Amino acid sequence: MLDFLLRLIVDFWATIGAMAPYLLFGFFVAGLLSVFVSQKLVERHLGGRGFLPVLKATLFGIPLPLCSCGVIPVAMSLRQHGASKGSTVSFLLSTPQTGVDSILVTYSLLGPVFAIFRPVVALVTGLVGGVLVNLFGQAAEDRGQSTENGTAANPQSEIRNPKLEGPQPAQNAGQCCCCHHAATPMRKFFNGMKYGFVSLPRDIGKPLLVGLAIAALISSIVPNDFFAAKLGRGLPAMLVMMLIGIPMYVCASASVPVAAAMILKGLSPGAALVFLITGPATNAAGLATIWNTLGRRTAILYLLTVAGCALAGGIVLDSLIHSVKIGVASHVHNMGPSMVQHLSAVVLLAVLGCAFLTGRRRR
Repeated sequence: MLDFLLRLIVDFWATIGAMAPYLLFGFFVAGLLSVFVSQKLVERHLGGRGFLPVLKATLFGIPLPLCSCGVIPVAMSLRQHGASKGSTVSFLLSTPQTGVDSILVTYSLLGPVFAIFRPVVALVTGLVGGVLVNLFGQAAEDRGQSTENGTAANPQSEIRNPKLEGPQPAQNAGQCCCCHHAATPMRKFFNGMKYGFVSLPRDIGKPLLVGLAIAALISSIVPNDFFAAKLGRGLPAMLVMMLIGIPMYVCASASVPVAAAMILKGLSPGAALVFLITGPATNAAGLATIWNTLGRRTAILYLLTVAGCALAGGIVLDSLIHSVKIGVASHVHNMGPSMVQHLSAVVLLAVLGCAFLTGRRRR
């Protein structure tokens, strides 16, 4: 038992040490983006129909540092400000899959191939989903969806966000719950750092620590090649990961250590990518919101897009990694963390702890 606990602690610390420097830098960049990329600017550029708004919505969504409580309300605000269903869905598809913090964490734990491939798949997913919804989602309004005189067209109506308790006013939906834009550059920088190192960690801290704990458990108790033996490789393993990822909610950063641990235990990189895409991009509450606000047809197209692009991305990634023989994630536990990683891990845990305590006081 003591050996197991020691192994669990070592694996936990090795994983958090590998990702901490990148995640801290990601928090810093996210804070800067939160004050220099205003949501009014986003709404102005993503309005209208056609392919260009879909492309802009996808490109905006990939790095945008929106907290999870802001993704759905901001997307609904885009819709109310004139964005097409296609660009709204593109934003919803690309935003939760990646962000500056999760891209850096992906690089730290899974290497450069994953770090590049993951946002590329998010880009393709957003474009495919937006185009499909523009082509087929506008054909007819679903039964029960609000018309021009209903809630969807009324800017004063309420949008229910499943990630928050209670309804959120639509007129405030375009504002992330923790982002404010000040007049002076110094004040902007201060607010950006407050968002990057307080609000954002408070939003992702719990799922991130849970993800690290799950990754440590997998590394400690799951035998080597377990996933390869039980699930096999190729499409069957990807389908299982897709069925696991679609209904659950896991944030983009928290899913990375779990995926890294599963790869080390024999899961193919392509199947891990399927989990990294479907986990953050879909969950039961989010799909219910899309169904109720954008319609049944749009929700079905959204789900089919995520599933199809995840499977296609997984197949391509496995083929790519097999052909060039790139090792993924094997470096995570090959050596103990360096001094910089030790210090970064301490700082990261302090940031998460302070954010958690601040959040409790606010309640």
